[in-house]
Amino acid sequence: MKWYTSFLLLFSFLFSFSQDLKIPIDTAYTTQGSVSIKGKTVNYTAETGFQPVWNDEGKIIASLYYTYYKRSNITKAKNRPIIYSFNGGPGSASVWMHIAYTGPKVLNIDDEGYPIQPYGVKDNPYSILDVADIVFINPVNTGYSRKVADKNGKLPSDKLFFGINADIKYLASWMNTFTTRKDRWSSPKYIIGESYGGTRVMGLSLELQNKQWMYLNGVIMVSPADYKVLRTGGPLASSLNLPYYAATAWYHNRLPEALQQKDLLDVLPEVEEFALNDLMPAIAKGGFIAPNEKAAIAKKMSYYSGLSENVILQHNLDVPTSFFWKELLRDTSGKTIGRLDSRYLGIDKTDAGTRPDYNPELTSWLHSFTPAINAYIQNELGFKTDVKYNVFGNVGRWDNSNDRTRDNLRQAMAQNPYLKVFTQSGYYDGATTYFAAKYSQWQIDPSGKMKDRFFFKGYRSGHMMYLRHEDLIKANDDLREFIKASSSNGTSAKYE
Repeated sequence: MKWYTSFLLLFSFLFSFSQDLKIPIDTAYTTQGSVSIKGKTVNYTAETGFQPVWNDEGKIIASLYYTYYKRSNITKAKNRPIIYSFNGGPGSASVWMHIAYTGPKVLNIDDEGYPIQPYGVKDNPYSILDVADIVFINPVNTGYSRKVADKNGKLPSDKLFFGINADIKYLASWMNTFTTRKDRWSSPKYIIGESYGGTRVMGLSLELQNKQWMYLNGVIMVSPADYKVLRTGGPLASSLNLPYYAATAWYHNRLPEALQQKDLLDVLPEVEEFALNDLMPAIAKGGFIAPNEKAAIAKKMSYYSGLSENVILQHNLDVPTSFFWKELLRDTSGKTIGRLDSRYLGIDKTDAGTRPDYNPELTSWLHSFTPAINAYIQNELGFKTDVKYNVFGNVGRWDNSNDRTRDNLRQAMAQNPYLKVFTQSGYYDGATTYFAAKYSQWQIDPSGKMKDRFFFKGYRSGHMMYLRHEDLIKANDDLREFIKASSSNGTSAKYE
């Protein structure tokens, strides 16, 4: 049940239909709600609104739209964990995890994640709101967040927002202000980022610690995009794709019977070993690989991927993911498979070609998320505007230079003995594959001295594993366990 309790500064921030579209700069709506989680009623306050971004001279340059869920009617509220939640893109709103994963509401979809009508949301009985408060943050140009013009009508430069390091800098400052305003400095703090959000939260871990003096208990990465893997190409990136190929081929019943009759989790370890110990060095040899070795590798790749030896040899062992999505079912159903979740099927104009015409999983998700988030914000959170909610916003030419985010996380962990890291990945995610996520974890701390502070969980779904009902339950329970495991429990932050 939900009812409205207050509309703060109502007439100061409602939009006039006769004026240009503008966003509020600094204001909020508050409503009350309740949800049953694990059989117990959890009452909460939902605050949705805008908080400014200031530049170094103290001038407002943007305003970010957020939604903050805080459990009510409990003791020691200031000491409850708080999770700052980001999605990715870059240029994606915080809609995905907000109304499909951790929040008190979840999409009206079927058990495998496909849209059904009527569109909308329903109570999420698996939300982590019972153990932690959550704030969903929309970076500039996502959701309703926008840049703010100065008194002369000039908008600030894109360079202040649209790049790996610029994004990290202004978001960390915004989080400091939010933490102060909401009196959460005593709370154990966590940051969670999905997809590009993985890069974002790796960088934020050190920026928050060294520039905002905010120390974290946990960094959570959901299907993380580590651009030191994604943009490398060659032997590394290609070989890391093979376990994903095997998982997807297993799902679509395209593996040989010897593998198909096994459980997926019994198949993947041997594929991972082959990818690291055989495929990677074979691709590294390029055109100088011995013909018999090349043929043997192609045969094994075919065995693990569901692709023919011929097409693997035609690609010189380096098979692009885009080709895999087009090729795997070409000679059977003729359908394509999804990029972000390869359980989803698509229909192309022709069976011929090297890549699918579109991403069937993304169109399916936009089908269900877009009407749901717009209706939820307006009808249940009480915010109404003519400004468009950007599920994906224009973030210009994103500056990817000087990406030190992976090492930033290592340094933050070294400086903060409390800090632990948890990665969640779907086996059928072909964009940010689960094995690439494992590899990224291995590379954060090459010394191995902190490896007991890293945790990984895989799920039998794709990029947004929580859309599958079974994994929605498991993934939220895994977050609960991580929050418990990363609690200090009165121990000192020191190395013995």
